[in-house]
Amino acid sequence: MDLSKVIANKKKYAQYMVDEITHICKDFEKRDPGSKGEEQACRYMADVLKNELGCETAEVESFKENPGSFFGWIYFTISFVLAAIVLFFVNLSVKSAVLPAIGAVLIVAGLLIVFLQFGLYKKTVDKFFPEKTGHNVTAYKKPTGEIKRRIIFNGHPDAAWEWPVNYALGGVGFESHAVLCGLGAVYFLVLSIIAATNGGVVEGALETAAKIGLVFVPFLVGLYWMWNKKRIVDGANDNLSGCYIGIAILKALKDEGIELENTEIGVILTGSEEAGLRGAKAWCEAHAGEFKDVPTFIYSYDTIHDPKYLMTNYRDLNGTVKADKDVSDLFMESAADLGIHCLKGWVPPLGGATDNAAFAQAGFRSTGVTGLNHKLENYYHTRRDSYDNMNLDGLGDCFAVSVKVLEKFDGGAKQ
Repeated sequence: MDLSKVIANKKKYAQYMVDEITHICKDFEKRDPGSKGEEQACRYMADVLKNELGCETAEVESFKENPGSFFGWIYFTISFVLAAIVLFFVNLSVKSAVLPAIGAVLIVAGLLIVFLQFGLYKKTVDKFFPEKTGHNVTAYKKPTGEIKRRIIFNGHPDAAWEWPVNYALGGVGFESHAVLCGLGAVYFLVLSIIAATNGGVVEGALETAAKIGLVFVPFLVGLYWMWNKKRIVDGANDNLSGCYIGIAILKALKDEGIELENTEIGVILTGSEEAGLRGAKAWCEAHAGEFKDVPTFIYSYDTIHDPKYLMTNYRDLNGTVKADKDVSDLFMESAADLGIHCLKGWVPPLGGATDNAAFAQAGFRSTGVTGLNHKLENYYHTRRDSYDNMNLDGLGDCFAVSVKVLEKFDGGAKQ
């Protein structure tokens, strides 16, 4: 199927995306994970998919989650580290190996929690936080004939809690703060181990080093305010932009009267990504074993903004999860065919994840596509991520490449 006419209209559909995203940001409630606003956005987009864009099914599915847990590791990890520091200095007068040994155990436990909860998105401390209900959308538009292949476009409809340090200082300040806290934890872990092996005796250079290490304490305490639970950003770029790539493609096909003969198109909107991929993980559990009938590719979009940073991410989840090479290569090849700049990259450590990570971990063939600098911009997770700070060129380029992906996939590209 030749979709060049659709590709040529990329600016028109970029504007459609901005108009729709503006409507959701201005007229619906805030969309933090598990919120009423997230559900409102899901139900609105499901209605558009089914009643305006010809999807035979557009189901809104609910799941249980504990969204506060994603940043809840802070309360455990930082409290454990600060307690260990207190124990270390109490031991200056007690001189017992027990106190620094307990401190070392506390720091290791705290670092393990942050690694599992924030580094790998595991449900390590979820049970300690209130349960809420999140929502996903699953929609399909069938072809006119037999289904021989399936392509799915994914985004997450929820928005993030603001990161105050990133708002004030940008990504360099935000990441430097996090790194300093990590260094402080490791610094006192080493001192605690040395003190414990010395039988609790802390004097001379060791005592001096401990006093110097107090410089880390303000940064550790400051991490309690890493996120502002009371301010939810608009999430126009992160990630209504990702949601609307697939919706805009269906809109364009309908406007042009184009029906595919053997390719089924799906749009999956997975909520609560900002709570640790909770919606995508719930979706994978609910739909385990599906898509074995025909070759199925999933494209997961996140923060489609700056065209110079359009990127296919071959690794995800802080670099720990591998995306499907064929799915990734098809996006790169499609960009090259159109002469659109697209980087081949990854989501690095401290870069977080896209919902692709959950799909890939569950065995689905998927990749993540982003349009932001992984060295965090000051609009990322801040109030600057608003409907009046979107990039038509970035949206248009990603839309065009995605349509080309559909054209090549429909034509039997490597599956």
